[in-house]
Amino acid sequence: MSDDPTLSQGRSYLAIPGPSVMPEAVLRAMHRSAPNIYAGELIEMTHGLIPDLKRVARTDHDVAIYISNGHGAWEAALANVLAPGDAVLVPASGRFAHGWAEMAQGLGAEAEILDFGKSAPWDLDRIGEALRADTGHRYKAVLAVHVDTSSSVRNDIAALRAVMDEVGHPALLMVDCIASLGCDRFEMDAWGVDVMVTASQKGLMVPPGLGFVFFNDRAAAVRAAMPRVSRHWDWAPRANPEEYYQYFNGTAPTHHLYGLRAALDMIHAEGMVHVWVRHERLARAIWAACEVWGQGGPLELNVADPAFRSHAVTALRIGAPHGTALRDWVERNLGLTLGIGLGMAPPGDPAWHGFFRLGHMGHVNGHMILGLLGGIEAGLTALDIPHGRGAVDAAAQVIAGAA
Repeated sequence: MSDDPTLSQGRSYLAIPGPSVMPEAVLRAMHRSAPNIYAGELIEMTHGLIPDLKRVARTDHDVAIYISNGHGAWEAALANVLAPGDAVLVPASGRFAHGWAEMAQGLGAEAEILDFGKSAPWDLDRIGEALRADTGHRYKAVLAVHVDTSSSVRNDIAALRAVMDEVGHPALLMVDCIASLGCDRFEMDAWGVDVMVTASQKGLMVPPGLGFVFFNDRAAAVRAAMPRVSRHWDWAPRANPEEYYQYFNGTAPTHHLYGLRAALDMIHAEGMVHVWVRHERLARAIWAACEVWGQGGPLELNVADPAFRSHAVTALRIGAPHGTALRDWVERNLGLTLGIGLGMAPPGDPAWHGFFRLGHMGHVNGHMILGLLGGIEAGLTALDIPHGRGAVDAAAQVIAGAA
């Protein structure tokens, strides 16, 4: 027996911002023999997924399903509405906005990035100025990330639409909800979003492998006017298939669909509004703990204003080498995996070791969050990293409804 045994036995806890914790119901639904892909229950089940996906997105419009991750959903959305030489405006508050801009550039589009840093939301006045200056309407779309998974900044999509309407700019409003859908409140139709992209592995609680593109009639009209769209990325046959295989341009992602069915059943049984409220309250518990820890040490929330913090992921600064040391300790000793600090420092820069992230999306509840926070406190104590006392108590007050 080791002189210093760990306490990592038992079920591990993956507290990274995606892939998220998968419910047992999803895993059980996927654990089956391969179904018939030409007739029977799979076909009927797939038809039923479409309206339930739209309920999560709060839209009456169309959705296309792709066998892909979120990056594939980015490309799918862009391929349907952009031609080489088109321009897009990209307000950025984290690494993933830059990634979507790079995807557009890879398709031959010109991307103008308005960079607002890694800790702040968009400056809507600056976005308005850029749109007003575009008198020739070069921008065919505004690529907007609702929650940037790297920085945990949550941007105001409804306010962005209001700016676009005030300016009278005809660009499509395209929104990345990969981190936020099923966690943070999102209203596609009410907020005037033309295209929304998401993926299966976060708030939808299904393993990575499914990408989704929701689009309205304005976006469909742009697609219809395109000179050509890749057959694989074309959303038209996927959203309105004449034959079952057209949903996926080939063989269906069979087991992912069974998992998605179980996940959507869980979401709608809870109710979308309660899903949002649950995520908001658990996020506030995490913030309360982090604020207490920060009173006696170097830890600080990456986003200062709670109004702009995601309810699905929290990015934290603690200074090098504490971030990596803490992640290593809790994983090795507790079976708890925290997220790396993605995009907060250049690769190879020692400062990279001063960041980490917490994923609190999808299948999470009060005792899981308290366990996550207790594990972090144990790591701070074991590594002798200065921190304020009473953080878990502060989180418990929020979860108990006393704060």
